[in-house]
Amino acid sequence: MNRKMYEAYCRAYQGVFRMAVNVLDWTEPKLIKGEGAVKKLPAKIKELGYTNVLVVTDKGLMGLHLLDSLFEELKNEGIAYIVYDGVQPNPTIDNIEEARNLYLGNGCQAIIAFGGGSPMDCAKACGARIARPDKQIPALRGQLKVLKKIPPLFAVPTTAGTGSECTIAAVVSNPKTHEKNAINDPVLRPKYAVLDPALTVGLPPHITSTTGMDALTHAVEAYIGQSNTKDTEEKALLATKLIFENLEAAYADGKNMQARENMLFASYSAGVAFTRAYVGYVHAIAHNLGGMYGIPHGLANAVILPYVLDYFGESAHDRLADLAEAAGLDCEGKTNAEKATMFIAEIRRMNKDMNIPEKFEQIKEEDISLIADRALLEGNPLYPVPKIMNKAECVAVIRQLMA
Repeated sequence: MNRKMYEAYCRAYQGVFRMAVNVLDWTEPKLIKGEGAVKKLPAKIKELGYTNVLVVTDKGLMGLHLLDSLFEELKNEGIAYIVYDGVQPNPTIDNIEEARNLYLGNGCQAIIAFGGGSPMDCAKACGARIARPDKQIPALRGQLKVLKKIPPLFAVPTTAGTGSECTIAAVVSNPKTHEKNAINDPVLRPKYAVLDPALTVGLPPHITSTTGMDALTHAVEAYIGQSNTKDTEEKALLATKLIFENLEAAYADGKNMQARENMLFASYSAGVAFTRAYVGYVHAIAHNLGGMYGIPHGLANAVILPYVLDYFGESAHDRLADLAEAAGLDCEGKTNAEKATMFIAEIRRMNKDMNIPEKFEQIKEEDISLIADRALLEGNPLYPVPKIMNKAECVAVIRQLMA
């Protein structure tokens, strides 16, 4: 198939999908916001009639005692809970099965996901396996493969980046094949999201920076894509504005509660935007660098973002110009091409000032072809990117990422 035919196929696929998703349930999670909001969650769970929950988190957060106030309030409300804290930075199929067994073995009725993107993904995939005991994780990979109601899910993010508290996606690693299984289905969307800035105050600066750039990647890829609605455009622009105004302040002063709160809402807004409008090749490449080398997702997105935007060139200039204005850059008298160039340069400047590397030392030449194949398998024909990427172009972008 020549390039023009392939591009036409991708656009036709995206067009059909864009119309088809209009029939899906896009109800956003109900929000519990503000400093100390996590303490209000158990009362809400009790009000909804649940008395036994599984808490999915990781050992790092347990060690920091971030869940202590949640546990105390669960006890005060008479809600039994069992904790699964075995989630790895890129949750594995084994993690999902272990969490599922705990849920079923203890008669749980709902799930609390507490942490960053990894506990969120683990909790969602656990719910998917509970709903679909007949399907293993690889069989749930892709679009609309769950299609059955999962247990009620309450999401408590401790980073301002993934937006997982409001998305319909879960990503699970397969250590045997070094692949990531992306599961996308509206049934995975949490029913409630708790945005408590106090839970993010203790984040190390490098986690603040990379998760914040992850949120920016969500906003940017959603906005420049071709499947936007008025709502996704508004949320992507708002997220971009908030991130440029608050991320470096949160990075410089981790106790800046206002900056932390604004970043949580930016992450949530970007999450809502890309859930409906999709992401693009930044994520496709990042997922596969994570699967191949264990590179954290936020870090991967931060590094890759400007290179992919460079690749899009003129096809993204008008949309990037809008983002440059939302970011508060000095756009007076400049063409859209100049605004777009300035926006990409500002991303590189932010990365540098927050000690995010420009390239990856982990990438091996012999792996690049496979990484590109897997990235394009994820990206094409689904992602409604400004310009369709072929294998040679994907390989070229990945080579640019090599240290």
